[in-house]
Amino acid sequence: MPVQMSDEEFDAAVEQALASIPEHLARRIDNVAVFVEDRYEPEPWEDPDTTLLGLYEGIPLTERGSEPWALPDRITLYKEPILQICQTREDVVEQVTITVVHEVAHFFGIDDETLHRLGWG
Repeated sequence: MPVQMSDEEFDAAVEQALASIPEHLARRIDNVAVFVEDRYEPEPWEDPDTTLLGLYEGIPLTERGSEPWALPDRITLYKEPILQICQTREDVVEQVTITVVHEVAHFFGIDDETLHRLGWG
């Protein structure tokens, strides 16, 4: 049975995960907005069975030039799928942390293969 959690409680878990990013890395995160949405809605060309827990959209730090026009990068966490796979509130906090680390790693240019190899997949 999925965990029930209010938006406020879930947002607090996200804030806690963001606060746990080491300071030397957090200082390098610039022009990134973090959002929580209920679920990911796949584009028409994507597999409709796609289940995402989080998504990074932007230009990774390793690929940036001097794009003065660049909109903020975006990290989105998807509440419903995270709650669906968790059994306890502690599981939710842990999964939110894993998802935040995963998406922030994409900001730093780390790909999915490397993240999976390191246990953050």
